[in-house]
Amino acid sequence: MSYLLCNTEMSIAEKLAVNMGISNEVMMEAAGWQVAVAIRKRFKPRLVHVLCGPGNNGGDGFVVARLLTSWGWAVRLFLLVQVDQLRNDVIIMAERWCGSILPLTIESLNGNPLIVDALFGSGLTRPLDGLVRGIIEEINVRHLDVVSIDIPSGVNGNDGQVLGVSARACLTVTFFRPKPGHFLLPGRLFCGELVIANIGIPEIVLDTIAPKIFMNTPFLWYNKIKWPKPEDHKYNRGHLLVSGGAILTGAAWLVAMAARRVGAGLVTLVVPEEKTDVYRSNHSGIMVQSISSWRQLILDRRVKATVIGPGLGVGCVTKNLVIDALSADKQCVIDADALTSFSDDPQVLWNLGKIPVLTPHDGEFVRLFSYQGDRLTRASSAAASSGAVILLKGSDTVVASPDGRAAILVEALPVLASGGTGDVLSGLIGGLLAQGMSPFDASCFGSWLHARASQIVGLGLIAEDLINVIPTILQNLTDENISLFSQ
Repeated sequence: MSYLLCNTEMSIAEKLAVNMGISNEVMMEAAGWQVAVAIRKRFKPRLVHVLCGPGNNGGDGFVVARLLTSWGWAVRLFLLVQVDQLRNDVIIMAERWCGSILPLTIESLNGNPLIVDALFGSGLTRPLDGLVRGIIEEINVRHLDVVSIDIPSGVNGNDGQVLGVSARACLTVTFFRPKPGHFLLPGRLFCGELVIANIGIPEIVLDTIAPKIFMNTPFLWYNKIKWPKPEDHKYNRGHLLVSGGAILTGAAWLVAMAARRVGAGLVTLVVPEEKTDVYRSNHSGIMVQSISSWRQLILDRRVKATVIGPGLGVGCVTKNLVIDALSADKQCVIDADALTSFSDDPQVLWNLGKIPVLTPHDGEFVRLFSYQGDRLTRASSAAASSGAVILLKGSDTVVASPDGRAAILVEALPVLASGGTGDVLSGLIGGLLAQGMSPFDASCFGSWLHARASQIVGLGLIAEDLINVIPTILQNLTDENISLFSQ
């Protein structure tokens, strides 16, 4: 349920379906049917202008026009090319359309119609220009209602980048599985409501394709959660070390409290000697140790994971804490100041040969990596070259693993742009690592929890609020509810 297919993988899925006896013609009819039904469910009968391109997207548009007309809707169809330029199954669909085929012009938008965008699908690779660009710009200027087939024309299905210009759809109907471009910014902002429709492609084709890009939903990691068992005790629920700084003491507290809420059995704050009393004066459920005991603690076999960086300060001391933790084979979340501490020579970190979790925002990312492009490409490239799990934070947070897997999160709200929320995220991931989840699964689950909490709190959110609603989310995360959570 969580698979995302890039453009090439979707083409493979269609070819495999054809090999199993499901023709392109049948899939095109099914696609048009699904779009027409989605329109009928959401709109009252009105004037519809179907704008068709030369490829399969246009073929789907011919089917939509035919079906809506048969249901009594007023439909006009406009074609970007001459009819004799159509190929393959698109010709069949054009022949089944009994209405006029009008040339596509700016005048095609007159009459305040509902626009069916059947111009180009997700495989578009070049910027739109000329007549098509002018028409799409005019659609947006007039604020016409748009239903896009597969993906809004102008949005790249692989990375969500807008190729010059794109129509802003209120509804997008895609087929079999969505694509990364439906969820990555800015493409996500152009899709409107997204419907994922069945066109007859058998699920078994996914076994051959073996996709590695996912939507970050409970289907991805639910069966990896380490739920408490009757025989558990605090040590086998995981002991997490959190490094704390001398000035921004609140950062480490947020990390520690989030880790406790997500189920870590023990959390110890390791802090400067002169600040131990400050840290001990707060929550009694968190142990506090001096930084002088760091190496002794990090070698304790009961300690499973560490979070290093929030509020810690940049420099050699922070860098050495990370090196000690990874050298002792501890799971490690590296965040904030710990990331910046390696910016002068990140290869030192990669050479350790471990798989830490790095949680940079865009500014921290560029201090460690030179990769350009969309968020998925950058995170995946960084994971492959560094050997780390990369959680690239943002409105379309991406978690990427060195083995090529990647997950895109679309749950987060803008209210997370508040001080301390990133510390909570690090604590959630650290707490899950301490319980034995893998770096990739812990990062996906932790970021999903973080985002879900933002939806519950909403406006007025501060970092502490996220921690307080974690128990409610965990209690509701049951076998019966994961489908609801994944919508």
